[in-house]
Amino acid sequence: MTTSNNKKSYRGLFLTWAILTIAGALVGIFGPSRLMPRSMSDNMHLTILTMVVFTVAAAPVAAGVYASALYALRHWAHKGSEVPPSGPAVRENAMFVTTWLIVSTLLTVFLLIWGLGALAVDNSSTGKNPLVVDVTGQQWVWSFSYPGTHVSSPQLYLPDNREVEFRVTSKDVTHGFWIVNMGIQVDANVGVITTIHTTPDKLGLFNIRCEQFCGLNHAFMVTVGHVLTPSQFASWLSSQPQQA
Repeated sequence: MTTSNNKKSYRGLFLTWAILTIAGALVGIFGPSRLMPRSMSDNMHLTILTMVVFTVAAAPVAAGVYASALYALRHWAHKGSEVPPSGPAVRENAMFVTTWLIVSTLLTVFLLIWGLGALAVDNSSTGKNPLVVDVTGQQWVWSFSYPGTHVSSPQLYLPDNREVEFRVTSKDVTHGFWIVNMGIQVDANVGVITTIHTTPDKLGLFNIRCEQFCGLNHAFMVTVGHVLTPSQFASWLSSQPQQA
């Protein structure tokens, strides 16, 4: 009788785990693209893909924890004067414990390798002719200049489908250069130039924010960016007043 009850309990646990795993995987596949900001660069594509992979890979482990808790509350809870039924001795089931440890370890190693690889790709330059943009933060504005043109602008203009190299620094305190839609963020430090790369691939507007607390008006240190076609960008650049 006990063996039969244990088999029934294991079947119930497995069914609950399978349902929760499928639900978690569906959330991981369809959720990030709808809940995260619109992707406008290769970096943001990688960020969203990483969120999908991490969520789907974590779904079986999370489902195992939630399935055990839900099944225990449903079937093994103490009700009044009743003696709660005993569940299966999971820790004494060598196959169950071994499978749990092996799968969890493999998923953890996989996510570690993926994360390190994504980090390396995210910070590397792949183009031979990137557009260089000097980014300067100061309380509480951003300014952008284009070396070789003497053009400076309070808003950022970028051409579509061309790699951009941002050279980021600060004039006063530490700021955080953050383009949400492009999935890039780097600190702007005084006296230091830090580079970061991305390739815009969607036309349109985006916001640039400071994500390091930098003083009284930190929350208002926001400006607008534009991704234009190459011809539109060239026209904009040539129409700007030349500033020494």
